[in-house]
Amino acid sequence: MPLNNKSPHTWPLVDDLNVFLTVVRKQSFAAAAVELGLSAAYVSKRINLLEKGLGVRLFLRNTRQISLTPDGEKARDGAMGVLDTMSEFISSLSDTDKHIQGHLNIGCSFGFGEQHMAPALAEFSRRYPQITCKLTLSDRVMDLIGEGIDIEIRIGNDIKELYIARKLADNARILCAAPGYLAEQGIPVEIEDLARHKCLVIQERNSPFGVWHLTRGEEARKVRVKGSLSSNSGVAVLNWALAGQGIICRSRWDVQKYIDRGLLIHLLPEYAQSANIWAVYTIKPSTSTRLKLCVDFLAEYFHLNPPVPPTECLC
Repeated sequence: MPLNNKSPHTWPLVDDLNVFLTVVRKQSFAAAAVELGLSAAYVSKRINLLEKGLGVRLFLRNTRQISLTPDGEKARDGAMGVLDTMSEFISSLSDTDKHIQGHLNIGCSFGFGEQHMAPALAEFSRRYPQITCKLTLSDRVMDLIGEGIDIEIRIGNDIKELYIARKLADNARILCAAPGYLAEQGIPVEIEDLARHKCLVIQERNSPFGVWHLTRGEEARKVRVKGSLSSNSGVAVLNWALAGQGIICRSRWDVQKYIDRGLLIHLLPEYAQSANIWAVYTIKPSTSTRLKLCVDFLAEYFHLNPPVPPTECLC
């Protein structure tokens, strides 16, 4: 994107790019001003100067909302790269990885985030104390660019082509139910038997509601299930299963401990749903030292502390 040659003194500074990206993330001049500790008028002024310096219009504005123009979308991607490169340049002046500085926004689902990512990031922080991390937990699909997420830890293999991904660990979702439920309702012997059982359905992220995609070797089955209880919370559904309310399809890392204690029974063990654990990001790790450090650390951490014991994984 060329400079406006008539106004070379208006070429944006790093601070202006930071203001711009904060407005993009908050989708509001006023909200960005609050986060930055500035006045809304000053934020608006910096954006106006940035637009003049770039020679393009970055935002479409009306009384209710703002949105990026096509040039604004290009500027957003470029600004992210400039700020990251500047941060890495400063960090590269340090002698060792331990002196790398900066911040990482990391997203993850509630269940995996609470059980596995929280302790992993605690260890990462001990190893790299100069890198600050914010862990955002959500069971909805995240917009990495729009929400400013540097790394998302995603369960499952449905990853957009525009993202870069690295597998951290093998995992599979399996079928299980409490002994009490099976004593009353019987044990399913064939996959078709699920149709007559009470299944506990969860809407998690972008997974189809009431449909379980299961595989047996090379055979793929699409199974429609139903039941009287459903939720968008994996914790709630797991608790219902433990209480004998039906059959669930949950990740190995989430249910294996209950299977080991006899509180849940693994059903139709020849069937599973692949749900590997991935680190997903938008820029190449080679362009961001702190991102590379984090992804490499997580790959090492989950190799040494696998969420699913290797002998148990059905992937």
